[in-house]
Amino acid sequence: MPRLRHFRHLLAMLAALSLILSAGRAGAQTYPSNKITLIVAFAAGGVADTLARMVGQGLSERLHQPIVVENRGGAGGNIAGAAVAHAAPDGYTLLVTTTALAINETLRESKQFSADDFKTVAIVASSPEALVTSPGNPANTLADFVKAAKGKTINFGSAGVGSGSHIEAEYFFKALAKIDATHVPFQGGAPAINATLGNQIDLLATTLGGGAAAQIAAGKLKGLGVAAERRAPVTPEVPTYAESGFPGFFAASWVGFFAPVKTDPQIIATLNAAINDTIKSSDVQQKLATIGFDPIIGTSSQAEDMFRAEVTKWGEMVKALNLSIK
Repeated sequence: MPRLRHFRHLLAMLAALSLILSAGRAGAQTYPSNKITLIVAFAAGGVADTLARMVGQGLSERLHQPIVVENRGGAGGNIAGAAVAHAAPDGYTLLVTTTALAINETLRESKQFSADDFKTVAIVASSPEALVTSPGNPANTLADFVKAAKGKTINFGSAGVGSGSHIEAEYFFKALAKIDATHVPFQGGAPAINATLGNQIDLLATTLGGGAAAQIAAGKLKGLGVAAERRAPVTPEVPTYAESGFPGFFAASWVGFFAPVKTDPQIIATLNAAINDTIKSSDVQQKLATIGFDPIIGTSSQAEDMFRAEVTKWGEMVKALNLSIK
């Protein structure tokens, strides 16, 4: 009799599991049937917010459901990250964030989640890191600046401690250029650019998509170098780091869409296809080019591979610099 009761209990458990799996498959097949919320890890008006709204409009048109954009800035993107990591894995709550998600895996000690709590849906666009200065600076290239800075102490600004621009620049100066450089953090990109325009700092570490491209085009900032394989179409006059004598070092800020890790693969595929279709549109590509971003189109598997590679790359720089934020 005990064996019979155990057998019946096992059958009941299997039946319940079958119902759960069937419900999950049915949900994936009918997805989406409700609004989708995009939780943006940074404040309104930033690049993550801009791309979330740009892509969100395309998602709404293609998936025929409302898209709600909700900004939850703070803690370097970790407040939004924790919210989505612990959300129901049903495809109705997505995280829109930047390179910060990859950087924070190593940089921040207290996150309440890890990179393994997410499935990468798509990485939609990237913008190369760059070093810029005021037009009055005598250096015209990164090579000129490095040569003049040897044996001196210079300072550089960025939009905050732990940002990709901060880490990229500090790693460049300490590990590659061997220059004594002091980091000056600012509360956002606009104050950092204003400080550069006012000659309050020697140069600024930023992304072309962070507003620098427009300032360079207007002649208000001078681009010294971009950390990319080739010159950026939006600033063709700015040489690459490789052209300045530092080959093989590339760094960019990107914007990606992430779901809780247990989200059904079919839902991930549906979202990825709709996002790719949005990014392929000429209107979106033109908007991205205007703000200094390059479009990225690929499968969710390719996006996942890129994200994991970014976690490793930024982690190596963070460890080399011995940086940590609690």
